[in-house]
Amino acid sequence: QVQLVESGGGLVQAGDSLRLSCAASGRTFSQTAMGWFRQAPGKEREFVAATSWDGFSTLYADSVKGRFAISRDNAKNTLYLQMNNLKPEDTAVYSCAAGQTVLPIRSLYNYWGQGTQVTVSS
Repeated sequence: QVQLVESGGGLVQAGDSLRLSCAASGRTFSQTAMGWFRQAPGKEREFVAATSWDGFSTLYADSVKGRFAISRDNAKNTLYLQMNNLKPEDTAVYSCAAGQTVLPIRSLYNYWGQGTQVTVSS
């Protein structure tokens, strides 16, 4: 079993930056990929970014390319999402997830955190 806990969300102005963290614990060995998803009010949960634990595979949604960066600290079992140049449309609950492959498909991730709120004002 894997437990995931997100932190780092908050209220910021457009153009500002935030770094989200996701602490993983439990039996993570078989969950070789981790990703970030977000869900805005009235919308479906959408893929943001994902990476393999070894860092050799990464994937970003088109909407965040060039602004967000996913990274991980294997020693700390922690995943990060550095978000720069935030826009109001980035407002959402951001959740981290653990799975077996770096793909933008929600159903392929097996474990989920509760999420952290990111609100970007204009």
